[in-house]
Amino acid sequence: MFLFTTQTIDSSDTNVVDQATEQLSAWQKYWQSIDWDQVFSILIQKGLTLLAVLFLFYLIRKIGSFLINQSFERQKKKVADNATRIETIHALSLNIFSYTLFFFFLYSILDTIGIPVGSLLAGAGIAGIAIGLGAQGFTNDIITGFFIIMEQQIDVGDYIRLTDLQIEGTVTSVGIRMLQMKSADGTVHFIPNRNITTISNLSRAHMQVKVDVRIQPDEGYDKISSLIDEANQKLAEEFNDEIFDGPTLFGMVDLGNSNYAIRTILYVTNGKQYKLKEEFLKSYVNILHQNGFTIPNNPISLGK
Repeated sequence: MFLFTTQTIDSSDTNVVDQATEQLSAWQKYWQSIDWDQVFSILIQKGLTLLAVLFLFYLIRKIGSFLINQSFERQKKKVADNATRIETIHALSLNIFSYTLFFFFLYSILDTIGIPVGSLLAGAGIAGIAIGLGAQGFTNDIITGFFIIMEQQIDVGDYIRLTDLQIEGTVTSVGIRMLQMKSADGTVHFIPNRNITTISNLSRAHMQVKVDVRIQPDEGYDKISSLIDEANQKLAEEFNDEIFDGPTLFGMVDLGNSNYAIRTILYVTNGKQYKLKEEFLKSYVNILHQNGFTIPNNPISLGK
């Protein structure tokens, strides 16, 4: 019994050793079958090609960025009043150049290594269709933003009204994907460009200001008109740099239900309309009170 067991163990050990020897022999044959001269030759060749590709694209990137920067610097000097729009287009151009160059760089690296780029592009084309359908809104943002910038519809600092969204405020940022604007109450709005359909830019021309002060016509309309005209002349001198046309005394207007007012119309620098309207109205109220005229304060209720 003991001899049988011993012989069994020895047979098992012999089988393990034989298998290990066969595997080692197979690895040795495979290792010896490799043409190391050819392997090193390919590695050196591929390595030199990759270094050449890296240097070439580095050179293209430096030269391309330099030319783009120089071109836009010249444009900034020629058109100083559109610096914001030029800077936005400048950043957009650099991004497009960088992404395009990176695509060709990646293509060259994969092709040099020996990866079948054509098969990958075919598969990526199918995946790109699916991704494109999901990114339709993002694409619309970019296209709309590009035309907003190129056509100079709005600039940073403009006061605009988005009619369809019922939002108005000062533009703080014009992006290729999103518009940022700040309302009078301090609210900051982030609007995707695809949601912008109608832009009312209130900063591209002089703004009209209508100033109405309520009066009692039976107290002496002619005297009241002369006092208002006197106030207009003083204010026109005080705010001469901000008023482009007027102030013009339009005359008496009917506010409804036997409520009357004297209206003055003037055109002022954009952004100054609210301040000047307050200054004119305050001056009218003061001069009428000083001369003993009544300013009605009863609520105006329009006819039902």
